[in-house]
Amino acid sequence: MNKQEFLLDLRNALSGLPQDDIEERIAFYGEIIDDCMEEGASEEEAVAGIGSVNDIRRQIVADIPFPKLVKEKVRTKRRLRAWEIVLMVLGFPVWFPLIIAACAIVLSLYIVILALIISLWSIEISLWAGILGGIAIATVYLVQSAAMPALMALGAALFIAGFSGFMFFGCVAASKGILKLTKKAGVGIKSMVIGRKNAK
Repeated sequence: MNKQEFLLDLRNALSGLPQDDIEERIAFYGEIIDDCMEEGASEEEAVAGIGSVNDIRRQIVADIPFPKLVKEKVRTKRRLRAWEIVLMVLGFPVWFPLIIAACAIVLSLYIVILALIISLWSIEISLWAGILGGIAIATVYLVQSAAMPALMALGAALFIAGFSGFMFFGCVAASKGILKLTKKAGVGIKSMVIGRKNAK
């Protein structure tokens, strides 16, 4: 694929985005291709080195603020006809509560997942408190010359430490998962707003 074909595909994939963003990105990737060609790469190699149009589109959509996309989408390209306005007003009692309900369901699901992550981290912090408590109790028993209870408390602290190590990796993985899910959901919602009719 040469530079012109790549930029045309990219322009088609970005349709639905604000026009100034499209022009800015087209100019940016055109300069990247030109720079690679000046360094000795062929046109096809320079284009191939950039990556796929879909990956670039996904990244661009993720970078553009959601309010800017909505503002671009809401801006009407033509004046609304009288019957369209009447239908919107008469349908308001139906479509507005449905939109609110859908947003509330999505938000509640996200809050439940977030609460689960917070609960996991709370358990992890409690385990670390248990480790510190076990060490403190073992120290008190050692000061009182009670070796057996001190060993039991120290053993319990070591057991909790081992378990909390596994729990820590689970908490990290769950947190990364929720961040990825949030990012994918954001990109998905933005893609729904701008539409993908011309994306390849």
